Amino acid sequence: MSALVVPSAQARAALLAQLEARRAARGIDARHGFQVLVHHPGPDGTQVARVAHTWKGVPIFGSESVLVLDAGGRILSESATDRRADLGKSSGGESSPSANGPAADFSVTPAITSRAAIDAVLAALTRAAGSMLTPAAAPRAELIVWPVMRSERGPAARDKPEAELNALDLQDVVDHHELAYLVHTRAYAGDRPLFRDTVVSARDGAILAEWSMVQSVVGVGHSQYSGDVPINTTLADGKYKMIDDTRGTGGKFGAMAITNANHGTSAGAVYVNDSNTWGDGKQYVAGGSTTNANGQTAAVNAMWGLMNTYDTLKNVFNWQSLDGHNTATYIAAHVNTAYDNAYYSDTCHCMFIGDGSDFNSLGSIDVIGHEMGHGVTAATSNLTYSGESGGLNESSSDINGEAVEAYARAGGKGDSVPLTGNDWVLGKEISKNATPLRWMYRPSKDGSSPDAWSSSLKRLDVHYSSGPNNRMFYFLSQGSNSDRAGDTFSQYLVKQPAAMTGIGLDKAYRIWFRANTTKFTSSTNYADARAKMIEAAEELYGKGGKESIAVQRAYAAINVGADVDE
Repeated sequence: MSALVVPSAQARAALLAQLEARRAARGIDARHGFQVLVHHPGPDGTQVARVAHTWKGVPIFGSESVLVLDAGGRILSESATDRRADLGKSSGGESSPSANGPAADFSVTPAITSRAAIDAVLAALTRAAGSMLTPAAAPRAELIVWPVMRSERGPAARDKPEAELNALDLQDVVDHHELAYLVHTRAYAGDRPLFRDTVVSARDGAILAEWSMVQSVVGVGHSQYSGDVPINTTLADGKYKMIDDTRGTGGKFGAMAITNANHGTSAGAVYVNDSNTWGDGKQYVAGGSTTNANGQTAAVNAMWGLMNTYDTLKNVFNWQSLDGHNTATYIAAHVNTAYDNAYYSDTCHCMFIGDGSDFNSLGSIDVIGHEMGHGVTAATSNLTYSGESGGLNESSSDINGEAVEAYARAGGKGDSVPLTGNDWVLGKEISKNATPLRWMYRPSKDGSSPDAWSSSLKRLDVHYSSGPNNRMFYFLSQGSNSDRAGDTFSQYLVKQPAAMTGIGLDKAYRIWFRANTTKFTSSTNYADARAKMIEAAEELYGKGGKESIAVQRAYAAINVGADVDE
């Protein structure tokens, strides 16, 4: 991927003009518009623009286009999630009398203010927390058109029993639209992050939907998990600072950095040391200093994970930092007290790592790769952290964590990810009894995650609904087994051979990264992910190739689409 200059106002206008010229072909009028959300680098010298669909200037939530552009800004391809269904279309020559019906001349004049929507959310969160909230950032609200969705069976699946449904049997369709505010709340209840996105009716203040935005797992430096490792630091005024000025620019500290939260909820100051030898390689002793050798070990873990994640993305994809523009980020160690979590915050585009209580320090290489993976997704597809898209968001971070682990264990060099080196489980190193948080090859081993898609998937917590896609990625990379008693057997693989053939971690990771950064929209679900993954495989490795077939088989193995012969 190439470096990308932020487009000028003229370039943005030219892009919008191309989209507006396509209105008639799509059966939409001038009330339908487009809003450029973000540009980021694309493969082979291209650019990627993400564009929201709007109605009378108000964005329609989850309705957007991903556009791949050539160097001159001309549209080469478009991948879209369209939730504009029937907005502004009349029925029998008359506008729908309903204020919210899909055929309505939909009004975008709110009946309540954005402040009232924010107050409603804060009141609800305060009641749920049972205590006053401390803001991490000022709450904000944006007016949106909220598509209320329903699942509809295709003709061939109308009489299928629920348990026999395949992901491609159901289609998400727009039932109607509501005018709403999307309220972003980033606060703490005590030392617990309470990060929420909430959809509030702009008519009466009712809460229509909400989801958590704590994107987390539960979960020479002397590192805790990787032995003695080289870490980049900066010498200034006779002191060594844990700032890596070879990776990333700008941001809060001017380059990649590790800070000491010192049991608080804010990032704190950058780690400083008299010598350039850090840590003791041991688990943090609760109640001890966060700045002595033992306290520095968490910072060593974090810097080693940050460096290797940055290098994996840059060397394999030429993707720089989290956003593709090489904007520096940082990791705060020792967040809260005995905190059994690590999380990515979209407020600072940074990560927070706890010391653990039931767990050891959460700064293992796969956990840090996971958290930084959330940053990449936030800068690209921005998969909504709820339902199936939320499961795909979590899975994308698990995939990133495993790829980074393999890359780091092989020495952190080169432009490809080795076939081996990762363990295909998440968080084994941080576990005090060596029990992982998640098993990618058989998610159900955790007792809560399903191995395959079902119509109930969207109702699960995103850390569980990620399971089937994790299994898909394992099969795509490593293949499956025909032994029905084995952990890598799938009952849905019914073509030949019974055990599908994997294509290796490097190819699987490249296909996933391309789909996530150039094709997925915020509303992508499992069925859409399959379609976009096939497109990505064909773009990278050719139509009808073994890679495209492997994608189809890997998704078939989790009940998304039909199986095919190799």
